[in-house]
Amino acid sequence: MNTINLHLASLTTVAELRIFLVNMTAMSQELTEREKTVLHYVVQDFIETASPIGSRYISKRHEDVLGLSSASIRNVMSDLEYLGYIGHPHTSAGRVPTDLGYRFYLDSLMELEQLSPREKQEIRKNLDSAEDASQLLKESSRLLGKISRQLCVVTSPHFSEGMFEKLELAQLSSNRIIVIISIKSGLARTIMMEVATEIQREKLDDIARSLNERLSGLPLKQIRGTFAERVKDVQNEATGLIRLFIESVDKLFVPAKTERLHIAGAGSVIEQPEFSNPQDFRSVIELINDEEIIIHVLEKHQGNPKEVKVTIGEENADEKLKPYSVITAAYTAGDATGSIGVIGPKRMLYPRMIPLVDYVAKTVSEMFTNTHQS
Repeated sequence: MNTINLHLASLTTVAELRIFLVNMTAMSQELTEREKTVLHYVVQDFIETASPIGSRYISKRHEDVLGLSSASIRNVMSDLEYLGYIGHPHTSAGRVPTDLGYRFYLDSLMELEQLSPREKQEIRKNLDSAEDASQLLKESSRLLGKISRQLCVVTSPHFSEGMFEKLELAQLSSNRIIVIISIKSGLARTIMMEVATEIQREKLDDIARSLNERLSGLPLKQIRGTFAERVKDVQNEATGLIRLFIESVDKLFVPAKTERLHIAGAGSVIEQPEFSNPQDFRSVIELINDEEIIIHVLEKHQGNPKEVKVTIGEENADEKLKPYSVITAAYTAGDATGSIGVIGPKRMLYPRMIPLVDYVAKTVSEMFTNTHQS
């Protein structure tokens, strides 16, 4: 019951609540062991073949395990279809899992694969090659996309959750300066700002030193809300730079969402059979181009860094994501958090994808921790 309460607490829309209640009603009708076994093979075989699964196919392929005739399996499949776990995609005699069928498979039937020591070593080796935090996140996205053959998305940590470490200033031209803000996880932001006049290097260093003394060790969220108060004794300094910073506090301490997303694997995911239809192909391209939706769903998924979250089809609130499944895990970078995930067809190899996303997220967290401590 605790699990159900936690699930209910995570629902934020009427649509999600309705889907949850429908699923709970269906699952309250306990499946027999035979029904569970047949459902397991329908899901597993459909994931593998991308073709609707018929009773004859299951009977022949799993004869040694099931020991059931094609007619017996057909009857079981009819019951599963009545309960909403499988459905007809068209006039074919075969069946495919519904969202409910996939959910039951994930929650009750699936056995997760274990990554081999060699696979873990290869992942760690590739991520170790990253020279800085930004490259680590880009490499995580590229590597996960390559291995999973799904669309991989990685968000940079919520920069505003980080602890301020230092600010650096440099003049780019007579009317433009560069501001570099670093947080203690090792991440940094670069912001270009226009100024009224050229500022001497010594003066820029003095301003940076003054700000670092006032802001060091504070959460960026706190700095954003109290910046003007913390610099009120120096806001009228001759260059006008402090006054400019006060007016631009959101620009400095709240990064735009589009700065935070790394996407990879688009070339692989569109090779999946689900996207052979030009209309379906266009839909995934539109999804890739809509970064706001991807960031929103990853942020909504973000929770306990020790857990992997999976949403399937109609469980996704956004209409553009209903044809897909989303698997995400949070990682930590000091006091900040980000997300790593894969988006792909509902016919996804969940037993492998879930531990893969989990391991990459945990490895990224570990590398940020080691960077922070070194």
